[in-house]
Amino acid sequence: MIIKASDLSQTSNLQSQTGVDAPKVLHLINGEHFSGAERVQDLLAMAMPQFGYQAGFACVKPGKFPDVRESQDCELFETKMNSKFDIFCASRVAKVFRDNNYKILHAHTPRTLLIGRLASRKLKCPLVYHVHSPVGRDSERGFANKLNTAMESWSLKGVDRMICVSNSLAGYMKELGHDPDKICVVSNGVAAIHDLPPRNLPGNTWTIGTMALFRPRKGTEVLLDALAILKSKKIDVTLRAVGPFETTEYENEILAQVEKLGIGDMIEWTGFQTNVNEQLRKMDLFVLPSLYGEGLPMVVLESMANAIPVVASRVEGIPEAVRDGVDGLIFEPSNANDLAEKLEALIGDNDRWSSMSKSAVERQRHELSDLSMARGVATVYDELLKS
Repeated sequence: MIIKASDLSQTSNLQSQTGVDAPKVLHLINGEHFSGAERVQDLLAMAMPQFGYQAGFACVKPGKFPDVRESQDCELFETKMNSKFDIFCASRVAKVFRDNNYKILHAHTPRTLLIGRLASRKLKCPLVYHVHSPVGRDSERGFANKLNTAMESWSLKGVDRMICVSNSLAGYMKELGHDPDKICVVSNGVAAIHDLPPRNLPGNTWTIGTMALFRPRKGTEVLLDALAILKSKKIDVTLRAVGPFETTEYENEILAQVEKLGIGDMIEWTGFQTNVNEQLRKMDLFVLPSLYGEGLPMVVLESMANAIPVVASRVEGIPEAVRDGVDGLIFEPSNANDLAEKLEALIGDNDRWSSMSKSAVERQRHELSDLSMARGVATVYDELLKS
């Protein structure tokens, strides 16, 4: 359900109507995209009832998330910000929180953390911040990175807990001087697929796949260069690229590179897709060539859940999920030659592919599931409500 912040009467008594006594957590999110961090939020909302909590959303930049999310039964309030520094949004969030009997605020971006700190001061309620990526190296826009870091640092003075999605991110936050007693690590997770269709061995032409909100830090240029190297060696592969481009300008840059390299006939661009698992099952290998700015990418875990070996760059928390030579292969970021060598070594080696496929899916099911993630977050909530 989607509720405008200006029309709360229909849900103010929702808890009493449903008879549900579980504490409610209001997730403050941007909402314009539906990529990795948004998948975390969506999965948490669906899994948290198993651990005694209900989730709702306050969306400050309504876009794809309200319509695409699977957690449609959870409340979603459109508390739109009129600008990046529309601090009056905090009053709208506070009203949603009070009128709907929420107990904890949980922010997911620097923008929503700012609003969360201001709202929590009014409400005198616990505030949690989910650290999905290192804000200081989130993009190539240096000024924006510095501005977001400053905003995040100021706002973090008001939080009760920081949930980092990887040990790498926890170390980053400690290096910035944030209170280590407030920092904990809860690895990202995705739903295990227990009825996973049997995986056939790759055919003569291997399909390399990638999936992202395509933007400079995702390293798509490196993957394209590696694809050109494979073509020059007459290695028969295709690339299935799933996801939208962040901007038209960046899309034009990438397509110009494709034309220059002469690899257009090897690539299928699908655009934004909601059926993530269906798209992944069309791939033999998943490649994530990120340059920086990753926490613990959800798409890596989703690939593992589908028994697809991952070839990914040694960035942030990626090696914490993908064990090099076991669940997939790790290459050096920005190094197209290294990526091409890793791909060449795996393509055609069906025994190695089968071993990695089995290892990847087992690791995801036991250590990187949506339930393990929700259990960890619920433990944080439990500590806050007891204190």
